[in-house]
Amino acid sequence: MATGRGRILQQHLPGLQPLGWPLRGGGAGRGSAGPAVGRAGASRFRMPSEILLKIFSYLDAVSLLCTGCVNRRLYHLANDNFIWIRIYSASFPPKRSNWKFNSIEETAVSLSALSVEDKEAGYWKTEYIARQMASVKATLAQVLKPVNPYTGLPVKTREALRKSGLGWAIILKEKNGKEYVMKHADLSINDTSVTVVWYGKSWPCLASLSTLELYGLTPVFMDWCKPPTRDRPRWHSLITKYHLSHLTESNLIGCDRLVRVFCLHPGLLVGLWKKEEELAFVMANLHFHHLVERSTLGSASVPFEPPAHSPYLDDSPECGLHGYQLHVDLHSGGVFFLCGTFHNLFIKKGIIENGYVKLIIINFKNDREHLPLIGKVGFSWRTDVFDGCIKSCFIMDITLLDEYGRPFWCFSSPVCMRPTTPSDGPSFLGQTYHVEYVDTEGQVHVELVWIEETEEFFVVSLVLYLSIGKINHWFGTKY
Repeated sequence: MATGRGRILQQHLPGLQPLGWPLRGGGAGRGSAGPAVGRAGASRFRMPSEILLKIFSYLDAVSLLCTGCVNRRLYHLANDNFIWIRIYSASFPPKRSNWKFNSIEETAVSLSALSVEDKEAGYWKTEYIARQMASVKATLAQVLKPVNPYTGLPVKTREALRKSGLGWAIILKEKNGKEYVMKHADLSINDTSVTVVWYGKSWPCLASLSTLELYGLTPVFMDWCKPPTRDRPRWHSLITKYHLSHLTESNLIGCDRLVRVFCLHPGLLVGLWKKEEELAFVMANLHFHHLVERSTLGSASVPFEPPAHSPYLDDSPECGLHGYQLHVDLHSGGVFFLCGTFHNLFIKKGIIENGYVKLIIINFKNDREHLPLIGKVGFSWRTDVFDGCIKSCFIMDITLLDEYGRPFWCFSSPVCMRPTTPSDGPSFLGQTYHVEYVDTEGQVHVELVWIEETEEFFVVSLVLYLSIGKINHWFGTKY
């Protein structure tokens, strides 16, 4: 098949080149002289559509889609239903029947082939892509079925990310509508989250930008026996949209001698060069909970919405909520400062303040519960030119499970330590700091102490404040 395709291309090469078709190894970028010459020559050496369709019939689905991106004429020709129904039938053959006469599936395909001209152009291409995407999603759903009882998250998330070829991109939009697409430059997989980084030398001017959109990219056609390639067509799934006008001093979480870093919820970190006030890097922190679904099941304009939640009834309303489990990671640049799991946590029903219930993880007054942070704490960043470390920042991953072991509240976000004044509780021999995180579902409050003698931080208090609205919605209660 490949030999025949190459022979046909060689026979008709003089006709393809005037069309400006970007042949392998000789394609020209937008705005270059090559396509312009090709368009001028196309009017004099216009290859008949019948010959092009014959050539297209030897191409696979990926090559056919890429060919359709060259120009309008090739796009319409590459939508030919006779070509795509053969590709569809080869990839999704009808089920075999033991009966001598044709099965219902075979008859249906035959009728579809007979009436292929009645379908609008591109119908079978659309059907083929839809079946391929459904196959990819079904395979991922099977991979993600086993759940880790300690984290409540899928056991094989790493395997799913690797096998699916899932990647991420950001689209920067200017106020005049112009878009810049950037694929991730660096990626690290943590225990319960993924850190994705973009950097480079060709950032657009920050003053001209209005929004930043984060997308998951999934190969449309997946061969599970081969590693995915970067040039395959990919499905775009919108995850979150950020407004860059929110890059204000109130969102500044730290700086060093080269950059200032800002946090945009949920989980986005934007680094700006101090001198030029232009983009240096962008980092997205994505928690494993529903990560694959959010990165694959959305569309280019609408994010994935998880299925409607059915409340788990609270069986002991007098005693409040119990049996919670928390897993917390504090990390940066692949270095973990704290990894802790806390079991059998409970909330007393009477402790409700300002619409939140208080869940104490590490008690300020109990010295035996205090935990040290391992290593030199700080947020490590790098670009293709410089790197650095911001001492007051790191990434916090929170995974809170309910009494049934199901994820109740999960997030991954950059946070910063800020100096605080001594409280009325026990006094410590060192400077005290606090870390705050707030979203619509709850708050996290952490207190730390710097011990000068051992040169390390100790977590002396860790408290979660859970929204009453979230609890009532989750458990069907009316607190």
